[in-house]
Amino acid sequence: MVKYPSGSHAAINGQIFKPHSKRRARKEINFSDRGMTLEQQINESNKYYLEKGIAVVHKKPTPVQIVKVDYPKRSRAVIREAYFRQASTTDYNGVYKGYYLDFEAKETKNKTNFPLKNFHQHQIVHLEQCLAQAGICFTLIGFTSLGRYFALPASIVIDAWRTPNKSSLTLEEISTQAVELQSGFRPTLPYLEAVDKFIAGRRN
Repeated sequence: MVKYPSGSHAAINGQIFKPHSKRRARKEINFSDRGMTLEQQINESNKYYLEKGIAVVHKKPTPVQIVKVDYPKRSRAVIREAYFRQASTTDYNGVYKGYYLDFEAKETKNKTNFPLKNFHQHQIVHLEQCLAQAGICFTLIGFTSLGRYFALPASIVIDAWRTPNKSSLTLEEISTQAVELQSGFRPTLPYLEAVDKFIAGRRN
C-alpha cells in the first residue's frame, strides 16, 4: 500500500481513491426511521433494560390451543389449525424499582386522533384491576405517520373508553396528558423515562 503524505489522489487498477481529511460525524441513530414497528422498539428496549439490570419486562405470550399439526419433514412441524384459548389482556408486564408494570402498545396511521375501538372491553377491565392493585398501567401509542410516541396513563384511556359517544382521543388530548418519548439507540424507546414521571406523581 502506498501512502501519499501530501494528500494527493492514488490510482489503483484504474480506480481513484480520495483521502478523507475529516471523518464525517456519525448521525444520531433513530430506529423509528429504519422501519421498526412500535413492538420491535419496545422489545429492543426491554432487552436493553434486562441486560443492564434496570427492569424486567416481557411481552405476554398469547394462549393458543393447537388443534392440527402437519409434519412435512421430521425436523419441522407446521401448525395447520389453532384457536385462542382465551382473550388476551395487555401486551407487556414486568417489574421496575419494585413497581408492577402493565401496559399495552398501540399504533395508528391517523395523524389527528387515536381510535378507542383499538381497545377491547377485557383489556379495559384488566387495566382497571391492575390499577386497583396499585400497579403502574399505561399505553404506549405510536402515531406512525408522524413518528411520534406517547406514554399515556391507563386511567385516561379507561375514562375515555367509558365515556358515551366518545370514539377517539385527539392528538391534542394525548399530547397534553401523556409523556412524549423520543426514539433513539439504546434504548430504542426509553419508556421508563415516562414511568419515572408516573412514579414521581404518586409520591407528590
